[in-house]
Amino acid sequence: MAPLTHPRLVDVVSAPPEHVVPQAVAAAFARQTFAGRLPQLERLMPIFEHAGIETRRTCQPLDWYQRDHSLAETSAAYIEAATTLCARATRALLERQGLAPDAIDRVIYVNTTGLATPSIDARLINLLGLRANVRRTPIWGLGCAGGVAGLSHAYQHVVGHPRERVLLCCAELCSLTLLRDDATTSNVVATALFADGAGAALISGAETGDRGYELIDSRSTLYPDSLHVMGWNVVSHGLQVVFDRRIPQIVARHACAELDAFLGAHELTRADVTEYLFHPGGPKVLAAYAAAYGVALERFAWSRAVLREFGNMSSVTVLYVLERYLRSQPPGRGGLAVLSALGPGFSSESLLMRL
Repeated sequence: MAPLTHPRLVDVVSAPPEHVVPQAVAAAFARQTFAGRLPQLERLMPIFEHAGIETRRTCQPLDWYQRDHSLAETSAAYIEAATTLCARATRALLERQGLAPDAIDRVIYVNTTGLATPSIDARLINLLGLRANVRRTPIWGLGCAGGVAGLSHAYQHVVGHPRERVLLCCAELCSLTLLRDDATTSNVVATALFADGAGAALISGAETGDRGYELIDSRSTLYPDSLHVMGWNVVSHGLQVVFDRRIPQIVARHACAELDAFLGAHELTRADVTEYLFHPGGPKVLAAYAAAYGVALERFAWSRAVLREFGNMSSVTVLYVLERYLRSQPPGRGGLAVLSALGPGFSSESLLMRL
């Protein structure tokens, strides 16, 4: 048994919005929204069928998205939903762990799909009654990689502060970024994949006595000269999504060497990996990972299940994957898990966890 000297991932709680949208309804919405403005629309529509998604959640009812909204309106909707959902997840997490709000020493808030100053973490501190001197770190702009990056930042903090606890909150309201006048392939793909969600995680230092899953190491990689691969263009009335269709090819080219280097730093190999708990960017991305690693696609079953039920919630999605795994397997099973996600930059974030 390894010595209990590592930080711990203690718990994860998701907070899905209330509005459930079946994938067939999302497809019909896209056809209605983009018909007559995108000549290749019908050629793109099979994306909905092959996205690996059955349902997703949105923070607003569907008729809200059938009208244009100003940046001020979408920002107000973002602030309300992000604050409410993160507060719900955090309250449930603290209650389940038997912790008072003053037990939290740092708050990390991750988001890319909304703008707010003061940031949502400041609102949560007031709403939840966290300590006035709690340290806070809002992180914006990491997109789908943000959830793993947030966990990694929390891990790094408690490595140096082993008696402290970090609350990580992620909220992505991807539906609010829809630009109805953006008749592009990327926007149709985003409509087929993206969803809303929020969640909270507790990461504790080794000297807190909290029980959980040991966090061993983290790794960040930035791929040079790849700014165009994924992200958002900031336009006058919102955020315009950017996708490069070559993302699976980039995974195929780089993922294996990157994972081997990460594991090799600990004298490990892919044979030592028990679980792949990855952000499910989409079926083609997961298939590219499986092929690159030489493993069956079923090794990504946790990720595929979350994608099927909730869609791609950007940074939040990996928290849902973790929550599903944590509910099924208590700490002490043995083996190792790799968490990983891709994001703007173009970049990847990874975390190594003992099960």
